[in-house]
Amino acid sequence: MAMVGVFALAALGMLAPAGARAEAPLSVVATTGMIADAARQIGGDRVSVRALMGPGVDPHAYRQTRTDIAAMVRADLVLWHGLYLEAQMEGFLQELAARKPVVAVAESLPRELLISHVDYSDKFDPHVWMDPRLWSRVVETVREALVAARPEDAEVFAANAKAYLDRLSQLADYSDKVFASVPETARVLVTAHDAFSYFGRAQGFEVLGIQGISTQSEAGLQRVAELVDILVQRKIGAVFVESSVSDRSVRALIEGAAARGHTVVIGGELFSDAMGADGTYEGTYPGMIDHNATTIARALGGSAPERGMSGQLANGS
Repeated sequence: MAMVGVFALAALGMLAPAGARAEAPLSVVATTGMIADAARQIGGDRVSVRALMGPGVDPHAYRQTRTDIAAMVRADLVLWHGLYLEAQMEGFLQELAARKPVVAVAESLPRELLISHVDYSDKFDPHVWMDPRLWSRVVETVREALVAARPEDAEVFAANAKAYLDRLSQLADYSDKVFASVPETARVLVTAHDAFSYFGRAQGFEVLGIQGISTQSEAGLQRVAELVDILVQRKIGAVFVESSVSDRSVRALIEGAAARGHTVVIGGELFSDAMGADGTYEGTYPGMIDHNATTIARALGGSAPERGMSGQLANGS
């Protein structure tokens, strides 16, 4: 679909006039579910939040629709991740930023806290939400963006943000506890694409992705063969699929290991670039990370409650 320009939409009267609907909830559009969850929790009933990318959607490949464009142009505030996560949308978002408040929330992170990648010498790994402590810094930026857009609600946003950040601190502590129970030799996470490096750094896990940090990179036969060698030689018994990435390459690993007499099972489905179903616990950021932590720990020989940190996981791990 051809891009609909910001200025063309303005000419059609789709840009909301400044100061319109001051008493209505602040209209916020967020690109990803993780950002939308933070905005909803911080904003409460003072905001109306729409997430462009739902469950199972790959943000690396996502292109905005005409409906998305209209929603962003009409919104009071647009929140996007940045760090080249929304690679196909970046041009439009940068253009829109010249006309209204548009904030790339992860770009606020200090560069020394980010992980670079050999595939992208001038870019950083965008998957910072995999470390709840690091993501908490992004949540603070979401709070600041909401306050800047609606300063009269600053106290409400601050109180809600504190409660949300306290919950993320509990989530991080839970993750530390369950991952500490995983045997040292089993701390290897093999997944469809390289989305878990921040998790690995925080928890002392080796992370091996079939594809690179973007799902747009190719998973070549050589990479699959290399990982099969590692699975067999190190007797790794579990690999993981992702909810927003095809499981084809992961199953190729399992078949390759089986051909060499080594059994590998799928340890579970993880949420990588998108959260769970709307309206579920797993469809929130805490639920997403709780599910991942519980699933990984239990599959790799650790100890974790079947229903997760607070007993809310729908079907256990």
